[in-house]
Amino acid sequence: MEEIIKYHVKIKNKLNSLLFSFTLKKMGKKSTLCYPFSVDNGKNIEIGSNVYIRSNAWFISISSSLKDTCLAIGNDTYIGRNAHFVAIKNVKIGSNVLIADNVYISDNIHQYNDVERPIKKQAVSFKGPVSIGEHSWLGENVCVVACSVGKHSVVGANSVVTSDIPDYSIAVGSPAKVIKQYDFETKKWLKV
Repeated sequence: MEEIIKYHVKIKNKLNSLLFSFTLKKMGKKSTLCYPFSVDNGKNIEIGSNVYIRSNAWFISISSSLKDTCLAIGNDTYIGRNAHFVAIKNVKIGSNVLIADNVYISDNIHQYNDVERPIKKQAVSFKGPVSIGEHSWLGENVCVVACSVGKHSVVGANSVVTSDIPDYSIAVGSPAKVIKQYDFETKKWLKV
């Protein structure tokens, strides 16, 4: 019985991926979008080859320009359940990135300056580009807003990244701070 259920889920995910491939700007070969998956304005979203995106992911592009890619995901990347990515201009995720469940990535914020209006009725504005370097790992419940995470870096679970994390670093906390960096001379991760 378990094998039948797994086969059914696999077929459902393949059909889901096929349907969404028509709504995205680009979707590479052998990529899987697990059911259920949600996308808003997919014509600004590119997904590379061999990408695996778990269920309940929600990708949003707010840009009205169909020329520019706002959200791009590199090849061989894994994205966990309940991922929520929002892009106005520039969210780039490198190749071979591991993203755990419940991760939020955004290049924008809601305006809140007008105290006479509810925040939900105020504009969403670009805050800064987001880049997740290749071979990096974002732990469970991580938030990355308007900054970059360097190549082959690790961001610990429940961290909030609001400033750039350099290549070959480990960062934790809210806000995230670098606690270790890789030393190529000693070939070890050293405390900062």
